[in-house]
Amino acid sequence: MKATEPVTLGRTDVAVTRLGLGLAPIGGMFDAVGDEVAHATVEAAWDLGLRYFDTAPLYGCGLSERRAGAVLADKPRDAFTLSTKVGRLLVPDGGDRQEFWAEPADLTPQFDFSASGVRRSHTESLARLGLDRIDIAHIHDPDDHLAEAVAGAYPALAQLREAGEIGAVSAGMNQAPALVELAHAGDFDCFMLAGRYTLLDQSGLHELLPLAHAKGIAIIAAGVYNSGLLADPTPGAHYDYAPAAQGLLDRATAIRSVCERHGVPLRAAAIQFPLGHPAVASVVVGARDPEQIADNVAMFEWDVPGALWADLKAEGLLPSEVPTP
Repeated sequence: MKATEPVTLGRTDVAVTRLGLGLAPIGGMFDAVGDEVAHATVEAAWDLGLRYFDTAPLYGCGLSERRAGAVLADKPRDAFTLSTKVGRLLVPDGGDRQEFWAEPADLTPQFDFSASGVRRSHTESLARLGLDRIDIAHIHDPDDHLAEAVAGAYPALAQLREAGEIGAVSAGMNQAPALVELAHAGDFDCFMLAGRYTLLDQSGLHELLPLAHAKGIAIIAAGVYNSGLLADPTPGAHYDYAPAAQGLLDRATAIRSVCERHGVPLRAAAIQFPLGHPAVASVVVGARDPEQIADNVAMFEWDVPGALWADLKAEGLLPSEVPTP
């Protein structure tokens, strides 16, 4: 499968490339990036043919949106798809400060899943991006705010969709059960599922992915490297933003050994795995410099033999019922 292949999300007219660029790293996630490298990274993705870009107000407290917009505002607007998120407003002394954003910011996030908060978030994102529209709006991490997201955020986004101001209504989370609840509660076009349908965690398969497939909700798979463990399983590697437990490190190392027997980098198997399920339309992977995005594209297009997936199942490293590419 080509990274640049376009696919339409569910029942919408919104198209994304099979591989998209996640823009959290250019917001200074864990380490400072700087404007020059951030801009070069987005340009590199464009030059490689990627046309789906995902950001959020949270990422660098607005820095990711501003840096992405500085590049994308000069591109033909109908030539790319952009998603950002709602549910956090940027305010002075916000209560959702996250310590892993390495570059200074005047504002910090504050949860707000109300209808008015969502409309304000949408307007402020457009201003930071310097763009006239957002294609996909994800309700961002409503884990502890699900009722407010259903009562406030979702209707506001549905109204924006009806007015043609956004093309698709979505939610993005690091868990599957709440997305199942949302799928029953509203008319969603897609979901971004982070870290819960990977070589190490297939919890999204049990209920969410079959439900999404049946309802025509496209899944965008994110976090396919589980914060880095599936990119480089060495001591100190992160899993879900924290140092990986030894059992997870051992499992990732075993998966890497099977990949090496087939001459396949672990990163290639990890980035391609989610697309084995018919509900998954696209994979979004972050990059903090041009070299990383070039590597992501190469891994996405690596020739992975079917025998590799069969061996992972034979050795108990993947459940036998999991669909593979």
